[in-house]
Amino acid sequence: MQGVLTGFGVIAVVIGVGYLIGRRRYLGDNGREVLTKLAFHVATPALLFTTLARADLSVILSSRLLITAISTFVAAAAFIAVALVRRWDVGRTTIGALCSSYVNAGNLGIPIAVYVLGDASLVAPVLLFQQLVATPIALTVLDLSGDAEKRSVWQRVTTPLRNPVGASSLLGVVFAAAGWTVPGPVLDPLVLIGNMSVPAVLLAFGISLCGSAMPGRGPDRFAVLLSAGVKAVGMPVAAWALGAWVFGLHGAALLDVVVTSALPAAQNLYTYASRYRVGERLARESILLSTVASVPVLVAVAALLG
Repeated sequence: MQGVLTGFGVIAVVIGVGYLIGRRRYLGDNGREVLTKLAFHVATPALLFTTLARADLSVILSSRLLITAISTFVAAAAFIAVALVRRWDVGRTTIGALCSSYVNAGNLGIPIAVYVLGDASLVAPVLLFQQLVATPIALTVLDLSGDAEKRSVWQRVTTPLRNPVGASSLLGVVFAAAGWTVPGPVLDPLVLIGNMSVPAVLLAFGISLCGSAMPGRGPDRFAVLLSAGVKAVGMPVAAWALGAWVFGLHGAALLDVVVTSALPAAQNLYTYASRYRVGERLARESILLSTVASVPVLVAVAALLG
């Protein structure tokens, strides 16, 4: 329980600082937009490259990755199915599906993995899957949904390579697979720049809360409640069922996959929504609600399976 509360406490403090920055207008009228662009175009690509370039790609073959992939697909598919029935647009559906299935494996998953599971590397399969598969697919859909008719076939095919998040992830995997070592004079400044990613994302999220209505109200109410509910409850249940009934996991191994799947939606999803100017309110409110809801869920999971 201490690990869960510690992880959430760190995030809450930084978001609170962002909220105060917004209230005091220390960064002016465009502070949130500047932080969002900094995170999306500069800091996050640097963080992903330096992380993946030094990653152990053997985790790709682990059962944890399969459970992560399947439970992610199930959670996203649940939201997409409802979106199709309600005829929501592609951009909104994509953001909602991400908020339903994309966990906060970095700035929250790592401290919780350390304090609850005892090993930070246990979130590696989730990080790899999200950055190598989920993110490129989602951002490609967002890239193409806006002006696909204006693009050539070559531009459509190379969309993931021209996206800074997707390109940096792919380059990091190439370095890891080839066994290449990034020289210190190159790696050190990239690590320094990458360290800005998480604070920038959290501060921008905190600024966005200024003047915002209570979550779960307004025209996005149903979509917000749906995505937050699927993320907080549906995805960990799917991971538990897969781990226990399909893969035969029990004890610590089962606890690992359920805890990581029960993490709330990642704050950087709001960065994506802001970057593409689609589903911003849906992303902000869904992230906030799933973060609040995941606290008792994670505590219960740790108590029942720990």
